[in-house]
Amino acid sequence: MKDALGAVQSVLVVGGGSDIGLATVRKLVDRRCRTVVLAGRDREGLEAAAKELRARPEAPVVDVVHFDANDVASHQRFVDEVFDAHPDLDLTLIAFGVLGQQPEAERDAGKALQIVTTNYVGAVSVMIPIANRLREQGHGTLVVLSSVAGERARRSNFVYGSSKAGLDAFSQGLADSLVGSGANVLVVRPGFVRSKMTEGLKPAPMSTTPDGVADAITAGIASGATTVWAPGALRWFMAVLRHLPRVVFRRLPI
Repeated sequence: MKDALGAVQSVLVVGGGSDIGLATVRKLVDRRCRTVVLAGRDREGLEAAAKELRARPEAPVVDVVHFDANDVASHQRFVDEVFDAHPDLDLTLIAFGVLGQQPEAERDAGKALQIVTTNYVGAVSVMIPIANRLREQGHGTLVVLSSVAGERARRSNFVYGSSKAGLDAFSQGLADSLVGSGANVLVVRPGFVRSKMTEGLKPAPMSTTPDGVADAITAGIASGATTVWAPGALRWFMAVLRHLPRVVFRRLPI
């Protein structure tokens, strides 16, 4: 459970090799988090990240476990094993996802399904058992990495955007279902993040970094927010973009 000052003491990162996930963990460890569970497919990469975290002055306990977003049949067992090994987890961060290639995805149903299955189906599949465990323990925050791409589907990335739109809507409904249980959901909507996922792409206006998103996450946790944007100015930009007439919106170079 959180310590007397409200600091997170334990965290599970589902998608533990992500730049945003690791940036967030580093900041939490600096704030007295002492138990970290990194879950993902790349065992070698996760072990390297775990070694780096264990070498920090705060020296947290770091476990590495296997997780495959597309192996939905394994998700209930995965959640049960992690929560049984680490009772009373304070924070779970859903940090996995794929960007994909829009030109391929809009012409190849298989490519589109890979994106949608990972970003939406895989997330829903693991978030439901996580939410159930948070209800049972009566506390805990589920942080979900959504995206401004889900605010309004754009021609340039509508397959990815639609998967994030579904995830965002599901997360908001899940948050409402947890009211009164002691558990809560924080939806994070980053803009373009300069990271491994976007390597080689031209940064969009108001782009940010994994550290910038991590700062927004830790601030949102501390304040009890239900939604945060990274950077914050995107909230107002998207409020305008969301309500543009479609005939105008489709002409924008986005």
